[in-house]
Amino acid sequence: MGVTLIDAHHHLWDLKQNPYPWLQEANEPHFFMGNYDALKKNYLWPDYEKDAADHNVIATVHCEAEWSRDDQVGETQWLTDMHQRIGHPSAIVAHAWFHTDNSEEILARQAAFPLVRGIRSKPVTAASPQTMQPKLPGSMQDPMWLEGFARLEKYKLSWDLRVPYWHLAEAAEVAASFPNTPIVLNHTGFPWDRSEEGLAAWRKAMETIAKCPNVWLKVSEFGLKDKPWNYEENKAIVLEALSIFGISRCMFASNFPVASLRIDFNTLVTSMARMVSGFSEKEQQDFFVNNAAKFYRLLG
Repeated sequence: MGVTLIDAHHHLWDLKQNPYPWLQEANEPHFFMGNYDALKKNYLWPDYEKDAADHNVIATVHCEAEWSRDDQVGETQWLTDMHQRIGHPSAIVAHAWFHTDNSEEILARQAAFPLVRGIRSKPVTAASPQTMQPKLPGSMQDPMWLEGFARLEKYKLSWDLRVPYWHLAEAAEVAASFPNTPIVLNHTGFPWDRSEEGLAAWRKAMETIAKCPNVWLKVSEFGLKDKPWNYEENKAIVLEALSIFGISRCMFASNFPVASLRIDFNTLVTSMARMVSGFSEKEQQDFFVNNAAKFYRLLG
């Protein structure tokens, strides 16, 4: 039955019961795939199961889905209650700001949930390489942000890093300063600019952060604004990313339902399996199962 896998990154949401401003209000103007009206409906475990039905998903990691920041622990409680009812998801990447006055309180509360393995907290970033400014409040160079980030080690939490590739040099400085904090870069470092120059800049940024041994990679989300999902183009990026990081630090992640704006689950998984078919059976098993299990402390 299909591919046996751990999905290292997906989302669930109940728009009738819970607060997600980005899905319930006007669209975010700078969303990386443009219009996302198709996501503005409930996406619950049965919906995920239906999407993933062609494959043997043995565990999943739920990554925070922009639940209202006024109640950062609410999503974790909701998912924990769900897990107690149906056994899913298997683990949670929760949210906590690093640069706010209540940062430690929120981190402590999140860490108290047994399913929480890490935190995704998006730092302030620039919309393009040309508009970057140093040491903005909430950025990876903000002393308050760094003070909050330092607490991850205390609580034995990893960090899900989600920034455009032009911020990866800054992220590498953070990773080098906190070598005991596991970090996983989301969405293949967002190779959005597919021009020759853009891919060269992405490649250089990926090589910079891959030098930090505590940084792993989620090979996921190749959706582009107003462009279809292209197998050959994405295969070249996947193989390059695996070469830069080494497959032992890379894991498959679906980013569903967001990725469904460009591709269905079965096509995504079968495409990824074809892309990595040149690796050994053990390396493929590591990529689809073992690496995520190790990073997120799954399956015992």
